[in-house]
Amino acid sequence: MTSGLTITRIPRPYDPDLGAEARAQVPGLSGDQAALVAGACGSSPYLKELTAREADWLPEALHDPDAALQQVFAECRRLEAAQLKPGLRQAKRRLALLTALCDLSGGWSLEQVTGALTDFGALCADVAIKAEIASLIRRKKLPGLTEDDAETAGGLTILAMGKMGAHELNYSSDIDLICLFDETRFDPDDFYEARQGMVRATKNMCAALSDRTGDGYVFRTDLRLRPDPAVTPVCLAMEAAERYYESLGRTWERAAYIKACPCAGDIGAGERFLNTLRPFVWRRHLDFAAIQDAHDIRLRIRENKGTGGALQVPGHDMKLGRGGIREIEFFTQTRQLIAGGRDESLRLRGTVEGLAALAGKGWVPPEVAETLSAHYRAHREVEHRIQMVHDAQTHRMPKSEDGIARIACLMDRGPGELQSEIRARLEEVHELTEGFFSPGAAPAPAPLPEETAELDGAIIARWPTYPALRSSRGARIFEGLKPELLSRVAKTAKPAETLLALDGFLAGLPAGVQLFSLFGANPQLVDLLIDIAGTSRELASFLSRNSSVFDAVIGGSFFDPWPGTDRLRAELKARLEQEQDYESRLDATRRWCKEWHFRIGVHHLRGLIDGHQAGAQYAELAEVVIAEIVPEVVAHFSAKHGPPPGRGAAVLAMGSMGAGQINSQSDLDVIVIYDPEGVEMSDGKRPLATRPYFARLTQAFVTALSAPMAQGRLYEVDMRLRPSGTQGPVAVSLAGFTLYQQNEAWVWEHLALTRARTIAGDEGLMAEIEAFRAGFLSEPRERGKVLREVAQMRERLAAAKAPAGVFDAKNGGGRMMDIELLSQAGALTSGSAARDVASGLAGAVAAGWLNDADAEYLSAAYRLFWSVQCAARLLSGKAIEAGTIGEGGAQFLCRTTGYARLETLEQELLDRYGRCAALINETVEREAADEKGQH
Repeated sequence: MTSGLTITRIPRPYDPDLGAEARAQVPGLSGDQAALVAGACGSSPYLKELTAREADWLPEALHDPDAALQQVFAECRRLEAAQLKPGLRQAKRRLALLTALCDLSGGWSLEQVTGALTDFGALCADVAIKAEIASLIRRKKLPGLTEDDAETAGGLTILAMGKMGAHELNYSSDIDLICLFDETRFDPDDFYEARQGMVRATKNMCAALSDRTGDGYVFRTDLRLRPDPAVTPVCLAMEAAERYYESLGRTWERAAYIKACPCAGDIGAGERFLNTLRPFVWRRHLDFAAIQDAHDIRLRIRENKGTGGALQVPGHDMKLGRGGIREIEFFTQTRQLIAGGRDESLRLRGTVEGLAALAGKGWVPPEVAETLSAHYRAHREVEHRIQMVHDAQTHRMPKSEDGIARIACLMDRGPGELQSEIRARLEEVHELTEGFFSPGAAPAPAPLPEETAELDGAIIARWPTYPALRSSRGARIFEGLKPELLSRVAKTAKPAETLLALDGFLAGLPAGVQLFSLFGANPQLVDLLIDIAGTSRELASFLSRNSSVFDAVIGGSFFDPWPGTDRLRAELKARLEQEQDYESRLDATRRWCKEWHFRIGVHHLRGLIDGHQAGAQYAELAEVVIAEIVPEVVAHFSAKHGPPPGRGAAVLAMGSMGAGQINSQSDLDVIVIYDPEGVEMSDGKRPLATRPYFARLTQAFVTALSAPMAQGRLYEVDMRLRPSGTQGPVAVSLAGFTLYQQNEAWVWEHLALTRARTIAGDEGLMAEIEAFRAGFLSEPRERGKVLREVAQMRERLAAAKAPAGVFDAKNGGGRMMDIELLSQAGALTSGSAARDVASGLAGAVAAGWLNDADAEYLSAAYRLFWSVQCAARLLSGKAIEAGTIGEGGAQFLCRTTGYARLETLEQELLDRYGRCAALINETVEREAADEKGQH
């Protein structure tokens, strides 16, 4: 079955006589195919020459272009070394003629044309380099290699860059290549001899492709995209290239590697090398500093190539000129650099594919992406026709009327109509892309707004001394931001307070270029920063240490509703799958957790959620982190000591975490419980007895959560609620845990168990722990004994920690811990497995020692106290006082608790503390007295 060429358009011959002459050279063609050849050859001397040389081959090729293309490729692969140069050149003639006619006729899409050219370029490079490597191996010039190594080119890989890497090679393009070899294939003592051989093979490969002979040439090759081409050999060791990019790589090289693709030689080695460069190309944070870098590159190109100035279609460079192909590529690649480090789906090599992906993720408006894609395709078609005329490596429109007329004939358009269309496309591309980049000349620093006159000049004057502003680039970007920052500070309720908080934020920043670039490209972040600085010093301080969390705001979904545990776990799991080793996965978890932690705080600060929703979200986030961290810790530990014996371990959350409600500063109370199922020792490289195995595994888990690393720490961990407290082992066996609870635990430990919840580990083990907890709590309890213990605990707590002020809603009589104790006693005496305060108080009602009205009052008070505590921890890591939280903090505290004035809230808290304390005192004393009387 054949697939003949579908002709939907036919070019006009600029010179009808030459067209007729070419048509006569291929008598086997008729109808539209003959007219196609006449139109193409009558406008392109190059195509007429190719037609004359390949007249016998052409009719059959046009009968089935796809089969003809595959036949050309197959013949190239079968070429002997002696026939390589003439064979590849004949193949290039046939490919150039076939793609031109399929392109001009509309029979092939732009992607088919560029794909055929790119695949042919890769094939030629592969055939040529393997022939050279095979020759060197036969001559013993590559020590240690055998004939079998020729199939992988002895570890030499060729990276296609630019349009070839993107599978977008143009009609008369040179090919940009980087040649590297895997030095680990050779003995270190043979390195220099091996490198010499690889350099010789690379030079010979380039000559085989680019030398002009009587048969023409194959491709012009360009190796200048390699690291430091002025001083480095044409083929480098991968390790040397990696060191260069790590230490000296520049933004334009990062952009170039977006399109890099192994195309020839050892493909596997090339893919491994690109994987090592992933952190260089794709930054962890949103890289808005790349905008200015890309703009600087554009300006240098315009200056060096003379492509600036007014737009005139005659002589215009369709690639580098204003509104041209490079503008669209820079626009796309820069956005990919900005966001691709966080979103792997944006790491696409093709320009049109990249625009579509960016539009799909909200980085580019869909209509802009569609328009730029259409103009990109049109520009590339014009570029191809320019190059078809004389096979010239040029992207400029002809200046002469005759030259433009030839291009118009190849496109079956009138010259005036064509110029008008090209001008309109160039202008629209320029308009859509230019605004994204910085202006051509850096503006003078803007004067400060009038409303900033009252701000503290001494504070502002010291900003240039801060680390983030010491670099000239950081200072320059900040100068453009400063007027807007100060203007918004001046408009807050308490400008002096906000300025001081902003000052603290700036002082804590270790660097500023990325963050200031982020603000410049996203002004809405300035509003958020000022809002935070004017409200929560704690959050502002957190931001100065973790400014990369601002990245999360730009993704488009930052203010969406809470996604829930399942979606969070899927997202974190996907993030971890992108990392290669244990430490990088822990760092990725820290980055991810900080972003979500920040998001909860901002949602709370802006009133999108209340304190109870924030508390539940903080707890869900911690649960997701632990659930995903545990398998990572276990896998890492198992690599050395073998898999966990038996069913492994489970994590039991206690306290507020167990109850599913924590604040932004909460520690995590946990117990690790394991079940070895009789196994006495692990089975690994360095086996451990069961007890030390789980003790050390637990220590590794705690370290993963709490150790301060490059990305900070995840959580502080408190394990004092384990059996026997700090005197007991850090991990306890299931049998030991159940026996301890049944026979040795104090009443306060039974009270703590009412809030316990399994959150990670073996599912069967988790279910058994919960079944034991529920069953144990359901056993009958001596009410008086429980309440006497509660009374003693209240006394100890009161002596140990006095409240730190009216806004310390946690410590002290009638406050959160006091109500929690009563609630736990209610759960324990009623046999309830519920964990929340309201359910525990309802249990006390069911047990007959608390009435409904008192339970309702205590529940309502607890909700208020939690709202105050959660807000206070967001405002400050320490206790807060009315005089220290500032106007913004006071407004937030009132808003989140539903009170109009701070004074009213203070009085309400004092009243409720007193009444709750009295109610609890009365209840506990009455029940203890009743119990005593019965005995």
